[in-house]
Amino acid sequence: MNFEQFLTDEQDPKATEKILGKLNDMLISGEEVLYLAIQKKPAVTLVPDSIVITNKRLFFCIPGNMGLTTNFEIFSWKDIKEVSFKEEFFGARFTAVPIRGENFTVDYIPKVQARKLYQSSNQQIDRIKDELEQEQSRKEQQLRQEQLENDLKKSSQFMQQNLLAAELPISKPESTEFKAEPVVEPQSIAPIPEPAVEPEDEITLKLKKLKVLFEKQLISQEEYEAKKSDILSQF
Repeated sequence: MNFEQFLTDEQDPKATEKILGKLNDMLISGEEVLYLAIQKKPAVTLVPDSIVITNKRLFFCIPGNMGLTTNFEIFSWKDIKEVSFKEEFFGARFTAVPIRGENFTVDYIPKVQARKLYQSSNQQIDRIKDELEQEQSRKEQQLRQEQLENDLKKSSQFMQQNLLAAELPISKPESTEFKAEPVVEPQSIAPIPEPAVEPEDEITLKLKKLKVLFEKQLISQEEYEAKKSDILSQF
């Protein structure tokens, strides 16, 4: 990584080269450094804190053991609620506010660097927010589409079952004759048969069944009229 491209706002060259050298092995696939700010205290700063912004994460790099070690506080942009900075007499205080956990602050950041940190950080926060909203919208749209397809499938199956039931052949009821039991009397009298009940014809039964389906709102008006015409045409 060419550290000289990050010496745009009077960043300390040695500190910049050192911290970028450590970060080079920490970057993940597709991650690139966008901006770097180096702490500058009023007195000589031998081991300054630094803040690095990438397109995926926010790094707070805090030296320890007189610069022999470095502690890293790393935040993914989706875990950052907001950032802020406050200009003071000597430099500025830059603060990151995570969604969970405590705020993290580095002071004595040169004012120009603090402004650019703030601007670049908000660009990444807005970008991640837009991506999350688009992803959520895509999932909701997919869910609605799947629900609609399921409803249409159920409705189609229900209609097919109703139409199939209306088309089933209706068997004619058997003719039932009622015969009076012969009464034994002194004189033998022939029994008088009861009149036979005439069965309804097949067309009438189909029309009645179709009407019941319609009255129960199992079929629409158009389906009822179409099926009715079809049955009457068989007469």
